[in-house]
Amino acid sequence: MTTYRIAEVAEVLGVSDDTVRRWVEAGRLPAGSGGGRATVRGVDVARLAEELADHPDREQNRASAVSARNRLPGIVTRVVKDTVMAQVDMICGPYRLVSLMSAEAADELGLEPGARAIASVKSTNVVVERP
Repeated sequence: MTTYRIAEVAEVLGVSDDTVRRWVEAGRLPAGSGGGRATVRGVDVARLAEELADHPDREQNRASAVSARNRLPGIVTRVVKDTVMAQVDMICGPYRLVSLMSAEAADELGLEPGARAIASVKSTNVVVERP
């Protein structure tokens, strides 16, 4: 099972560490402890990322700092596969991205809800890779 530290959750959701800590304290994001540090399950981060995409309540000033040719760190929120193709949905900070790739590539990358990934965007292509 994929888990994240508070700073990693903040990075993939595009918010501050303090915001993530407030969400944990308020019970909005369940957290445990691993190695003396607070950790969050990847599936819980993916659920919150989808919730934030539907009802954003985070700072929007990061959007202007990202160009369309950047590599965007994020979290996989959904993977739909058939025998040939896969649709991979991601939340990268304030952005929701969808990539279509071969099912084989998605399997090789280990893409599943909660997995951390990087979307490389250039023109109309979204390339997904694992950090």
